[in-house]
Amino acid sequence: MPHIQLDPMLPGIRSLFAFRPETAKPLSELAHILLHSESSLTRAERELIATYVSYQNDCFSCQTAHGAIASYQLGGNDALVDQVKRDPEEAGISDKLKSLLRVAAAVQKGGKSVTDVEINTARAAGATDLEIHDTVLIAAAFCMYNRYVDGLATWAPPNPQGYKGRASQVAQDGYLRILKDIQAVQSGV
Repeated sequence: MPHIQLDPMLPGIRSLFAFRPETAKPLSELAHILLHSESSLTRAERELIATYVSYQNDCFSCQTAHGAIASYQLGGNDALVDQVKRDPEEAGISDKLKSLLRVAAAVQKGGKSVTDVEINTARAAGATDLEIHDTVLIAAAFCMYNRYVDGLATWAPPNPQGYKGRASQVAQDGYLRILKDIQAVQSGV
């Protein structure tokens, strides 16, 4: 049960965005820029970073939602998403993404846990400064999003299959759509 009065029709972070629209806009814009805008990292790779950090933080809502989006972008490859969450070193992903996930894991532990070792390994695997920057920011942002969602005990659908339909919409339209969806629910449309 949520710690504050939230719209029971909106699960996870969407209920928090509806509760405080003033913060919803910049938080949605940040997610959109990091996960959906043009980048040398694919959208699936960026969603995998968000999923992995959320898994490390034990945030069911975020790891399941972003895992479903990553899976959609990977042609429905749920097995790869699960493998990345549980053991990225053995997952069928590029060495560059593996090294960026190591950077993300260090950020998840604490910003000062990121060392020259992780950064130099990522560079050696072909990661650019922008990709390293965005990985650190995705990891840091998802630590915040995870704590926001879990810190207020938002409701999340327990069945991972329930996230699939929404995943295709977000994968196609991006994160600014969330604001429109919330407005529609609040206006009764």
